Amino acid sequence: MKLLVIGSGGREHALAWRLARSPAVQKIFVAPGNAGTAAERLLENLPLTDPDELADFAERERLHLTVVGPEAPLAAGIVNLFRSRGLRIFGPTSEAAQLESSKDFAKRFMVRHNIPTARHATFSDRSAAHAHVDRHGAPIVVKADGLAAGKGVVVAMSLGEAHAAVDRMLPESGRPAMATAARVVIEEFLEGEEASFICMVDGRNVLPLASSQDHKRIGDGDQGPNTGGMGAYSPAPVVTPEVHARVMREIIVPTVRGMAADGIPYTGFLYAGLMIARDGSVKTVEFNCRLGDPEAQPIMMRLKSDLPNLLDHAVSGRLDLVEASWDRRVALGVVLAAANYPETPRTGDPISGLPRGAEDFHIFHAGTSERDGQMVTSGGRVLCVTTLSDNIRQAQKRAYDLILGIHFEGMQYRRDIGHRAAGR
Repeated sequence: MKLLVIGSGGREHALAWRLARSPAVQKIFVAPGNAGTAAERLLENLPLTDPDELADFAERERLHLTVVGPEAPLAAGIVNLFRSRGLRIFGPTSEAAQLESSKDFAKRFMVRHNIPTARHATFSDRSAAHAHVDRHGAPIVVKADGLAAGKGVVVAMSLGEAHAAVDRMLPESGRPAMATAARVVIEEFLEGEEASFICMVDGRNVLPLASSQDHKRIGDGDQGPNTGGMGAYSPAPVVTPEVHARVMREIIVPTVRGMAADGIPYTGFLYAGLMIARDGSVKTVEFNCRLGDPEAQPIMMRLKSDLPNLLDHAVSGRLDLVEASWDRRVALGVVLAAANYPETPRTGDPISGLPRGAEDFHIFHAGTSERDGQMVTSGGRVLCVTTLSDNIRQAQKRAYDLILGIHFEGMQYRRDIGHRAAGR
């Protein structure tokens, strides 16, 4: 079979790499891909981003299935387009993708279906948002309503931080907004430990993937601004069997049933960002409508099942007939980011010292491209060094040993990925 993976980041590299390990796969096209996907066995980059051109290609090549990686094409309706042309594709429609593309939609949905989440209010008026912040005090969470590439959330520990976030996300008339919709959602601050709970959904049935935990802040010890994610590991010890059962019962199953009841059946990867309190209770921080990045990298490292087979069952509405099997080892990924990330990253820096992958590690590419035969940086998050070891400390050591040989100017990374698990 021939498959198509849409996207150019580390998540898409990990998906395509795992798909290529199936004996049933002949070729995987990655559109547009990156320098890492260009070098992989059975993978071929496809320099297309226009949805109509991608659909034309899928039809012409008689592709077996398309998998969508990032959120933007999902929100723009690429699944609707492919389905209208009778093409098999895994992902939510634009209507269902509102769970991610609009924080306000997601909040109203959760309240309507009694799914546990933080108390919130939505504002398009700056003065009303500032008044709400003054009334409730800090710490408080300010979120851009629309897509913001994982950087539209400010956990404000002071009133000054909260007001500055409101000003940035709800600019004065005539100035560009941070996100696509000039609204903010302001939430109560939740205490606990965050984890990522990702499932495959076929509209009715749910197949949970391995638990994971990412590190959003740029700096060690969870300091500095939020990013798209600086590293992740799987499994997440905080997601105990009891917490897992509770998340399925209180969040995932009600979400899938609620979307169907609202006339918007959900298919695709569903990511619930969780806040797990000390007493084991859980609340939904946010929904994403795709595999997390960098969670995808360690999750795909641990997956032992044939991924095309799982996707076939998902697209056919038969996820209840399969289970996923996982490597018992721990997988951990450390993101190497460009200079000045998460602001405007510097690009064009040559990358050297990349080792060839092995059974217990793989270097997944995100912001890389080739220029005059040299691999260079082309985005904020450049690489994810992902390892597989018997325990979290060994996975950490293996990853950081590999990083010592990799270089590009201004390279920055956290030195404490996995610290929560290692401390247990």
